[in-house]
Amino acid sequence: MSELQFRDYELNEEIIKALDLLGYSAPTEVQSKVIPVALKGRDLIVRSQTGSGKTASFGIPVCELVDWAENKPQVLVLTPTRELAAQVKEDITNIGRFKRIKAVAVFGKQPFAPQKIELAQKTHVVVGTPGRVFDHIERGTLPLNRIRYLVIDEADEMLSMGFIEQIEQIIRCLPEDRVTMLFSATLPEAVKSLCRKYMTDPVDIEIAASGITTATIEHTLIEVRPAAKFGLLLDLLTVENPDSCIIFCRTQEQVNELFRGLADQELPADKLHGGMLQDERFEVINAFRRGQFRYLIATDVAARGIDVENITHVFNYDIPMEKESYVHRTGRTARAGSSGKAITFVTPNEHKWVADIEAYIGFSIPALQAPAEQAVEEAREAFEQKLGKKQVRKAGKSEVMNRDIMKLYFNGGKKKKLRAVDFVGTLAKLEGMTADDIGIITIQDNVTYVDILNGKGPMVLQAMKNTTIKGKQLKVHIAKK
Repeated sequence: MSELQFRDYELNEEIIKALDLLGYSAPTEVQSKVIPVALKGRDLIVRSQTGSGKTASFGIPVCELVDWAENKPQVLVLTPTRELAAQVKEDITNIGRFKRIKAVAVFGKQPFAPQKIELAQKTHVVVGTPGRVFDHIERGTLPLNRIRYLVIDEADEMLSMGFIEQIEQIIRCLPEDRVTMLFSATLPEAVKSLCRKYMTDPVDIEIAASGITTATIEHTLIEVRPAAKFGLLLDLLTVENPDSCIIFCRTQEQVNELFRGLADQELPADKLHGGMLQDERFEVINAFRRGQFRYLIATDVAARGIDVENITHVFNYDIPMEKESYVHRTGRTARAGSSGKAITFVTPNEHKWVADIEAYIGFSIPALQAPAEQAVEEAREAFEQKLGKKQVRKAGKSEVMNRDIMKLYFNGGKKKKLRAVDFVGTLAKLEGMTADDIGIITIQDNVTYVDILNGKGPMVLQAMKNTTIKGKQLKVHIAKK
């Protein structure tokens, strides 16, 4: 950890206020090295493991550097997965909340039209997967002429998922006069080639791979026959008694089967895999973040960039066949300096994959004996006691940020010739209000949404029932979630 504070970077007070509310005190190592360079507008190549705080390392400078008054997107962030796109968009929205930075996420398996409508609004940051971003570029719904910053996140994941050519297509459409920042856990040759081709004298930053060392994560292996896996998992859940853990399986079918098994035991579990609808996946991730259940059973889709605080354990119910997946899976625990445990089940014929993983991470994973029957019985009372307790609901970062924010709905928009300046002018004149109390304004054809900050929403709601905007009396109420 650096002794620096975020204030030392001379950031906008609105950014500092958001960081304080988010509980960001001192910068992590990657943040302390990246933020000063990014604020100077230099191209960057950053090698950093998942869980090191890299989203804020680019999110803070881009929120600081964007020009709020510019209506067209100034920042494009490319991510390998839909979940990561949604998460990065949420993080940037939170960091830029009081500067009124508008971020939009675009990705596949969701309707194109609502994304097109959102991109037609004033937008500062666009976060998306390469396929859907390129789709918007081809259809002319994502203007690129004001893009000043390109961020390529999880570049090695992009490579393994076959996105590198599409990223090149996107880059060739962007203005040449821009800052490019690339983040990757590793730097395969294809990623290095991308950097050489499209970056100008980049600053190279490498953060020690704390996500795969024994310093923060206790790694262990247990040899087990396939038929004995479920019983072993139940014993370990009893003895370890985690508040929050992810159990990784290799296939969707295995996830479904294990979920049914834990449900039959009446354990608080849910599942996550690529065969589920996108909205279902988001719902499960958000419920897990809120602490509504303790055990998430997932395929590797959950390993790619999902950031959930306080996961104490990762269980590899099936050992991953790709060594990189081991790092992404185990990186779900011990985030932001916490400690955690990674326990991997190995069947007798799977030791060749163990050897590949150990060569990749640079150390041998110690073998562990399955818990003895007596140890399981001794732990059972505490386990059942915790099961009987009502789950404490955790407030997500966005909920913390939104506590003093009320989103208001007005039944008028572009077709009534209303502009953002009309809402700001009217609302700022209300008694007790200033322009600083007005957040993001989204104007659509027939409706407008306005964020009212600093706990002043109820006062504005009441006042606007008898106040006109540009001579028009609009219906106003609290926007539905």
